[in-house]
Amino acid sequence: MKKHVYLVAVIGLFISSCKSKSSQEQGVFEEQTKPNVLFIAVDDLNNMIGPIDNFSNVKTPNFDRLASMGVTFSNAHVQAPLCGPSRASIMTGLRPSNTGIYGMAHDNDVRRNGNPATKDITFLPDYFGNNGYHTMGIGKLFHNHAPDSVFHESGGRVRGFGPLPKKRFVWDGYGKGIKDVHGRTSTDWGAFPENDSLMPDHASANWAIDRLQRDYDKPFFLGVGFLRVHVPLYVPQKWFDLYPLEEIQTPPYKVDDLSDIPGVGLQINDLPMMPSTDWAIETGEWKKIVQAYLACISFVDYELGRILDVLENSKYANNTIIVLWSDHGYRLGEKGTFAKHALWETATKAPLMFAAPNLPKGKKVDAPVEMLSIYPTLLELSGLNAYDRNEGKSLVSMMTNNDGIEESYALTTYGMNNHAVRTNHFRYIQYEDGTEELYDHSKDPNEWTNVAGNEEYKEKIEELKQLLPTTNVKWDEKSKYTFQPYFVEQKARTSLE
Repeated sequence: MKKHVYLVAVIGLFISSCKSKSSQEQGVFEEQTKPNVLFIAVDDLNNMIGPIDNFSNVKTPNFDRLASMGVTFSNAHVQAPLCGPSRASIMTGLRPSNTGIYGMAHDNDVRRNGNPATKDITFLPDYFGNNGYHTMGIGKLFHNHAPDSVFHESGGRVRGFGPLPKKRFVWDGYGKGIKDVHGRTSTDWGAFPENDSLMPDHASANWAIDRLQRDYDKPFFLGVGFLRVHVPLYVPQKWFDLYPLEEIQTPPYKVDDLSDIPGVGLQINDLPMMPSTDWAIETGEWKKIVQAYLACISFVDYELGRILDVLENSKYANNTIIVLWSDHGYRLGEKGTFAKHALWETATKAPLMFAAPNLPKGKKVDAPVEMLSIYPTLLELSGLNAYDRNEGKSLVSMMTNNDGIEESYALTTYGMNNHAVRTNHFRYIQYEDGTEELYDHSKDPNEWTNVAGNEEYKEKIEELKQLLPTTNVKWDEKSKYTFQPYFVEQKARTSLE
């Protein structure tokens, strides 16, 4: 009898053990079937790439390839036309007008006790980490890299935009600016260094490739932040060779384009340290600057392709979401200068691309959308619960069913209480003093004629005003932007109000 009881107990323990093991294996399996996320940021990339504008016959086979794998948004806009606040907005899921992060802030200061909006926010990578993902990141993802301990594995921070030649090729970085007042820009252009292997982005791609070839017992979130196309526009000569100068096009430019711009808009656009378009025309450098920018795009395209090749040949190929985005556009002579730093179209518009197992392939969406939507979109694509702090809207239903295309709009903020609203046919700008700009894109895609004073558009302006933020918090103490005197003055003035 005792022997029989013992045998039954052993059999029961064995069955229980098998069930436990099976349950554990099932749990791991469920974790592994969650989609992985490949999160790619490209600094200062405008819409010149092949899948969107295909400017001057740009060579971007890998951007083209990614576009064929999923959905491309040709009219996506950033929440700030400056890298620091734009990236803070994407990673927090909050608008600058609610955080006060209008300028640069150290990565570790984006979320801090002194900021009521961000003190307990969950960053986008954190959200995945909190939901069973192994998180990894390298390169420029936040303004510099990432706050401490955001990633389970960090490939390191960005240290400058080198490598740099011993002497600048063309632009001294000051232009007509006053030293120690306007600051010095890294802007310059030319073929350097000799090999791709000397570029930080090549090392970042290597790091990401290594991670894509490893085994994981849980889904992964892998962030890769490329430095180019950020100035200085330096890449090896072979990328310049793709673009003979005689074949280079230059963007549309109108000499008196700024004649109908309000005073605050002119202050924001006062960038004497940057090359002006008139200077570039007079010196014959305009095509050379565009050539260098296109060369940098093709270099980044190559590094993107190296990552896509490895992903497509890995066991993660059919279960990985890809999102590629940029932190703002870049003006290459439009509105008189070479810079981002504005609330106009070419400064706020940047590429946004998604590829995922259940998304359409090769689709393009022309409706205006926001980079703020990246966070909630990734959560929905991953099957994770929505984060109730996200201020953006998921784009999944738009990508799959064209939902909301007619009503969609994008909002950009630059400094306190300066906003642009982009709808399907209009761009409306309102500055802190109430002055306005309005551009009718059905007639004026280059935004050359400000029709805000035209009675014909009075009703439309009132309609667009309803889309402006109702909250405009003061500058966050840790956020600043000394590159433009207007923002130094605005922060000092509004902090006293």
